[in-house]
Amino acid sequence: MRILAIGDIHGGLKALIQVLNKVEIKDNDTLIFVGDYIDGWSESAQVIQFLVELSQKIKCVFIKGNHDVWCEEWLRSDDVNPTWYMHGGKETMESYQGFSKEDKKQHLEFFENMPLYYLDNENRLFLHAGFTSMHGVSKEVFETTLYFDRTLWEMALTMDKRIEKDSAIYPNRLKHYKEIYIGHTPTINFNSDVPMNAINVWNIDTGAAFTGKLSIVDVNTKKVFQSDNLPALYPNEKGRNK
Repeated sequence: MRILAIGDIHGGLKALIQVLNKVEIKDNDTLIFVGDYIDGWSESAQVIQFLVELSQKIKCVFIKGNHDVWCEEWLRSDDVNPTWYMHGGKETMESYQGFSKEDKKQHLEFFENMPLYYLDNENRLFLHAGFTSMHGVSKEVFETTLYFDRTLWEMALTMDKRIEKDSAIYPNRLKHYKEIYIGHTPTINFNSDVPMNAINVWNIDTGAAFTGKLSIVDVNTKKVFQSDNLPALYPNEKGRNK
């Protein structure tokens, strides 16, 4: 059985379909999405519809990202967060043209049912951004940290790899989990268009919202599957501004 971790999609349905075709999904695969399904390219609502239907055929885990929180609020109350509007919300709202009230209700329920993190049976943690509690993700005081934090990734990047996990100076929050899979902070910010590994943290957001690709990682083998760069798939669009 494969466990496949999927990075931030950001409205790029063409990239999602392309990379899933490369993976050649099997019935016993588990797909774990680390959030931010919408905001970026023009097919956000279509991505959600595709994922709703995909989850009826194969086991999927959908982690909630910060952009998903904003879209959920809009679907529930028509409240438009100004930050969201400037960072892809406008395009997401436009993508819902032609979707019925029932469609939007189904999508709202989809967002509402998303967990903020997922822990598999091998003690591998999946979440959108990070956490700060030294006692682990379940002890995080503010849930917003789970989909906004960047300090986990920053800390992992700066760690000396010679430090052993049983060392007194190894960060406590990293000791709790075999591996941690995140999105949220594009690897293209660090001049990498492939998933990055630092200590036991894997960052699989390879910048699909911008000029990068959408990536899938086979968690067991670490094999990487990628779409084309998103601007090549959406040549008449600009994607999101950083």
